Amino acid sequence: MEKKSLLKRITSSHETSLIIVLILLCIFVELKSPGFLSSKNILEILKNNSVIMIMVLGMLCVLLVGGIDISITSSLAFSGMTMGMLIKYDIIHNTLLAFVIACVIGTICGFAYLVANSQWAGADALGDFNNFALESNLGFGIINNVLVIVIICYVVFFIMLKWTKFGRNIYAVGSNAEAAEISGINVARVKLAVYTIMGFLCGLCGAMATSIYASAQPNMQLGKELDVIAACVIGGVSMNGGRGSVGGALLGALILAIISKALPLIGIDAIAQNTVKGLIIFIVIVLNVVTKRMLNKRNLERREM
Repeated sequence: MEKKSLLKRITSSHETSLIIVLILLCIFVELKSPGFLSSKNILEILKNNSVIMIMVLGMLCVLLVGGIDISITSSLAFSGMTMGMLIKYDIIHNTLLAFVIACVIGTICGFAYLVANSQWAGADALGDFNNFALESNLGFGIINNVLVIVIICYVVFFIMLKWTKFGRNIYAVGSNAEAAEISGINVARVKLAVYTIMGFLCGLCGAMATSIYASAQPNMQLGKELDVIAACVIGGVSMNGGRGSVGGALLGALILAIISKALPLIGIDAIAQNTVKGLIIFIVIVLNVVTKRMLNKRNLERREM
């Protein structure tokens, strides 16, 4: 009976299952590569994956309304390249202004290669802007500036989706758009707002990626849109809309970040890394599906009682 009750507690939520997967994954990698769980290494992993972690929030909202956006890295590159060129040619110098411009451009959106014109901005051209991703003045000298932005974004989105009318409208639209329309929700406006938010985050991440990697290139973060979607799916976000959480999305992004960092450390060949990564993601998704079915079955049994 105790084992059964423990199993019920473990499968009581997707987040609980994901936390267990994340812990087991970290323990396994630590055994294979001692020092992996050092605070310095963990903070470095979080910083290098901060762009994905923030993009996941926007994709969460898009998926919740039953949509999908595979143009996010183009928007990111467009924003980052535009900002990089402005800094390179001494048009702007202020870091805050650079972030604002990138966010505005990301919101408006566009095509990266139109701005790039086969150019790129290296570390020398970006000057002091590179220092933003190296410093921790926003985090009072404790955590990196980039991680402060990640934390702020997750707090804002958690509050928005958990306790605001707009957040409830997002779930309602994704669950049943017709019913939401009948109940007085402007479905078109909610979807427009969600994609605008996604664009804003693309702009923010364009500026962050430029600072983190000390370069602005038209193909930066190319292909990462699949990682963003995968992180959401791992986190239990439904591709059909109406189901998902900020906590689940965060755990999905963390699991993906640990997997990406761990594979080369445990001796997986570079050619085989994508295959192994895909297999692990598949296993996690299957576990999520099994957990969902157990939850649905349990809820159905309660209703019948």
